[in-house]
Amino acid sequence: MFDDNLVNNFRDKNILDTALTHRSWVNEHAKQRESNERLEFLGDAILEFIVSKEIFQRFPDKEEGYLTALRANLVNTVNLSQVALKLDLGSKIFLSKGEEETGGRTNSSIMADTVEAIIGALFIDSGLEKAENFVFKYLLSGIDEKLGQPLKDPKSRLQEYVQSKGFPAPKYEVVDESGPDHDKKFIIQVLVNNEEWGRGEGKNKSEAAQNAASKALEKVS
Repeated sequence: MFDDNLVNNFRDKNILDTALTHRSWVNEHAKQRESNERLEFLGDAILEFIVSKEIFQRFPDKEEGYLTALRANLVNTVNLSQVALKLDLGSKIFLSKGEEETGGRTNSSIMADTVEAIIGALFIDSGLEKAENFVFKYLLSGIDEKLGQPLKDPKSRLQEYVQSKGFPAPKYEVVDESGPDHDKKFIIQVLVNNEEWGRGEGKNKSEAAQNAASKALEKVS
């Protein structure tokens, strides 16, 4: 269910509508309002600032590389799209009919971009404190859980492992692609030194590749 508390955080409901407006909707409704792309641009920068400041202060003994990896682990597309699911943003985004018919309301990239746009909109509407409250509630509240997991994604860890063994970089190849546009399934294999090390399945190529890397890491662990 859509979080009404989010609506109540806005003094100007029009800016929330803009944050929820995908460019595809604008193409079908010319001159009604702009898309959320400018707010997304701003929100991306504000999100990075808020998270950077928090982890810089929380971990005074950690080096830059650790902080960079932790930040990336917190603000990636997967995490942002999960925030969108919690807020049920998919039901409220303004999409074109075509985008909706091809699964736009569950598209992880669209969901993540919309969360960034909302952060930008909160900043414009009410200032940094409201944007910080949103980020702390929906993203930074899970930081302790992230600390118990590998900070780098499977592809990055596999790359480092392969290089440490003197092999060339892993190659990822699509083995199979099936399903309608709104519900695709990809199977990708990862090759190391021309040998298959693992296969992974996912709703998009990126997810399938990460799962393939995970399988490869299981093989060598």
